[in-house]
Amino acid sequence: MLAPYLVGLVLLVLGPSLVTFALAFADYDLIGAVEWVGVANFVELAGSPAFHAALSNSLGFAAVAVPLRLLLAFGLALLLYRRAPGVGTARTAVTLPAAVPEVAYGLLWLWLLNPMYGPINQILRTFAEPDSIPNWLTDPTDARAGIILMSLFTIGETFIVLLVARRAVPAEVYEMAAIEGATGWYLLRRVTLPLMAPVLGLLLLRDTILSFQFSFVPALVVTEGGPPPYATTYLPLFVYRNAFEYLRYGYAAAATLVMLLCTGAAVFLQWRLIRRYHARYTTHR
Repeated sequence: MLAPYLVGLVLLVLGPSLVTFALAFADYDLIGAVEWVGVANFVELAGSPAFHAALSNSLGFAAVAVPLRLLLAFGLALLLYRRAPGVGTARTAVTLPAAVPEVAYGLLWLWLLNPMYGPINQILRTFAEPDSIPNWLTDPTDARAGIILMSLFTIGETFIVLLVARRAVPAEVYEMAAIEGATGWYLLRRVTLPLMAPVLGLLLLRDTILSFQFSFVPALVVTEGGPPPYATTYLPLFVYRNAFEYLRYGYAAAATLVMLLCTGAAVFLQWRLIRRYHARYTTHR
């Protein structure tokens, strides 16, 4: 019964991964023969301003967007876990953006973030001075903030998992804490967070792994990697352009390996922090 899954894993994951690893040490343009170049691609990456900008942008996006997405999904799960009038509609509103195709979602935000006619800036003009209105598509800082803002609305899957995890916490735990006179903040800090910590940790690791992918379509469709030179060029967009626009498959494969190593390092660091938190909580308990 596992055979179809294993075949798909070999053909769609393991095979392309091995090819990517081999191409990282070669020069290949899809036309000529593969030429072995050793570590030349990695040396070129080390001296590339475009790659430095893409790496910095990707790490910054992961450091800001991942915690914000998790915090927002967690807050909404706590707010909407009870059955009440209108809660079903609110849950649908939270999960619906995640079901929109990525390109359509990017085109929608291209209109929303339009500095002149977009509804976001139209609303901001009623509350803020004209000089403080963000230039989402022309200012580097505002453009990166816009990409992060776009990612905060596609938290439907994370929200559903946290909603189920919150509803799985036994109500008797809260009843016993209420009898002891526990306040809402104490319940959140000492009951809800520890009991949901395994799920939160798993989602944190998962979103960190996927964070590099979150930025690809918005950067391609909305900002096209700009404003110039590389304000919103993230690693996936850097790899895409070098592979499919410049036909530098070996160079793009080397960048993919660096992206994989960065992801692995970030996940390993978070895993160590989660283990330390779990060990300290277990000891105190």
